[in-house]
Amino acid sequence: MFPAARQIKRSENPMEREPVVLNTAKSENEYRKQFILSGFELIHFLLSLALFFTFWLFFRYGFFQTQAYGYRYNYYITAAYAALLLFFTRTYNAYLFGYSRIRTLVFGQFISQFFSLTIIYFVVSFAWRKWHSPWIFLGMLGIQLISDVVWSYFGNKIFFHLNPQRKTLLIYRNAVDRRRLETVKGKPTDRLFRIENEICCAGMTFQELRPRLEGYEALFVAGVDSRCRNGIAKYCKENSITGFFLPHVGDVIMQEAVHIQSFDAPVLCVKRTSLDPEYRIIKRVFDVAASIVGLIIASPVMLLTAIAIRLYDGGPALYRQVRLTKDGKEFRILKFRSMRMDAEKDGVARLSTGENDPRITPVGRLIRKCRVDELPQLFNILKGDMSFVGPRPERPEIAEKYCEKMPDFRLRLQVKAGLTGYAQVYGKYNTDPYEKLEFDLLYINHMSVLTDLQLMFATFGILFKEESTEGIDVGKITAEEE
Repeated sequence: MFPAARQIKRSENPMEREPVVLNTAKSENEYRKQFILSGFELIHFLLSLALFFTFWLFFRYGFFQTQAYGYRYNYYITAAYAALLLFFTRTYNAYLFGYSRIRTLVFGQFISQFFSLTIIYFVVSFAWRKWHSPWIFLGMLGIQLISDVVWSYFGNKIFFHLNPQRKTLLIYRNAVDRRRLETVKGKPTDRLFRIENEICCAGMTFQELRPRLEGYEALFVAGVDSRCRNGIAKYCKENSITGFFLPHVGDVIMQEAVHIQSFDAPVLCVKRTSLDPEYRIIKRVFDVAASIVGLIIASPVMLLTAIAIRLYDGGPALYRQVRLTKDGKEFRILKFRSMRMDAEKDGVARLSTGENDPRITPVGRLIRKCRVDELPQLFNILKGDMSFVGPRPERPEIAEKYCEKMPDFRLRLQVKAGLTGYAQVYGKYNTDPYEKLEFDLLYINHMSVLTDLQLMFATFGILFKEESTEGIDVGKITAEEE
């Protein structure tokens, strides 16, 4: 039906006589794979809705009720549940087959169903002004969990059957960039990519590199100069090869560029980020309301934590530290003290080395693991020093060290610091500052009410990931790569 390849003459320039070959057979094969997986996801989504609809009828009418009234209302509720479920499954990447472990997929699907169901229950209860017993929904969640386990197992099975290991090449500039590509190794990505070779291409042009790309089905690229990297990207497009590129800061900045239509040529406009007045007001109102509610709900836990810290060594429960927020403004962040009182007696500001850090107290290890040490920052949010979502505030001394080698690190200060964000959700405590900057710029590029809500709910997911609190290596002061 489709030709295996189609040749398009790119230029009459005699220096560019080699035609571009578009491998349409490969692209059609990828389309068929995606169609099968999307259908598999859709079936699970529809089954989840059917299960909710059934248990909702039990909840509203009872098991033995034969006469149903207001039946159209049930469809409205199911539609609301579908919208919530779609939002949460995207937030938790609940259908990211192949790139996620089965337990991660199950967790994403189950917590999506749990939050959707909880929101529906509370909204309906307030609307009815009557609190019905929610126990019937526990049966639904139990059945749903079994379905999630089975579906995730077979989802990954189908994905790996459709996507056998790809012959993979790593391309990088130096040792630091090579370490950034370590994410390719380990489960489950090692079932997708078989690394057969790697090239340090410092000083190489694309013309010199191109012959060495032949025969590979996936390319991972980090740190390559822009001219050579553009050639690699075009090569991937022309040959239907999957390319994974670790971006430069400039790439992330250009994502925010706006096309200006007033010129004859395509023009992209880049400028300093400024929040729309409506979004600024909504964000601040939400911060105030949510921080007040959070303080009320968390007050028993905060009280017990403060007592435990005081009983252990008699020191203060709270720890105040100078941090940076929007435009470099300094403020004092509040945290529960998790280290000894003389943790920085040498006067050197340094990050924690994690579980083995001798400065962390036994109480501190527990509250760090549960993230309880972060709760006093709700007062900073209420005051206006921070927002719920934004770049993580750094200490001035550590930020200065980063800026000495990486002046672009100051770009994080375009917006107010936050309790959570892209870097906190998708990175780790010891993530390299260059990658933290890229995460933060990605958030700044896509700031919106929906993005903020997704990141806040996604934060629940990292509470169950121990690796998210990994410290820096022993002997280091910051997370920066040497």
